[in-house]
Amino acid sequence: MKIVDLKADDQGVVQQVAELLVEAFRENWPEAWPDIAAALAEVQESFEPGRISRVALADDGTVLGWIGGIRQYDGHVWELHPLVVRPAVQRQGIGRGLVADLEAQVQQQGGLTLWLGTDDEDNMTSLSGVNLYPNVFEHIAKIKNLRGHPYEFYQKLGFVIVGVMPDANGPGKPDIFMAKPVRPRTADRGPQ
Repeated sequence: MKIVDLKADDQGVVQQVAELLVEAFRENWPEAWPDIAAALAEVQESFEPGRISRVALADDGTVLGWIGGIRQYDGHVWELHPLVVRPAVQRQGIGRGLVADLEAQVQQQGGLTLWLGTDDEDNMTSLSGVNLYPNVFEHIAKIKNLRGHPYEFYQKLGFVIVGVMPDANGPGKPDIFMAKPVRPRTADRGPQ
């Protein structure tokens, strides 16, 4: 496997990435990219300034996965969006490799933090299907993974839950915010 920049002029790979988005999200989040046109629009956005677009390729050129990054907060923070791995090759280190590669790319750009949002629209965690107000942080502290939600994958990669947006996708359907540093922190200066 090799991880390289996804290039706008490599139409065969761009098409594979779009098809992968539709295929991989069809079961759990079909409204994300319901068809090739929506997926192609997402891929085209990844070529805009302030974006990183990387693809994992098999030796034969088959797309194994894709990851994107979006520059925010004057480049101090980057959003990981999206991450997708071909279902047939999940749990083989491809997602982990793509995230590590994105971290290196963000670090090279001078970024300090990588963050992501991971929705729970299907009662996959204990944060879904409940009113998180007024004790949002209490709910976060007691989060449980009920049905294979990806937040635990990101925790294994060093991300921590830094917040949640209750009802982001409708009543009882939160978005879980996670972040991690991409470079070692210098000693905090403390009060001045």
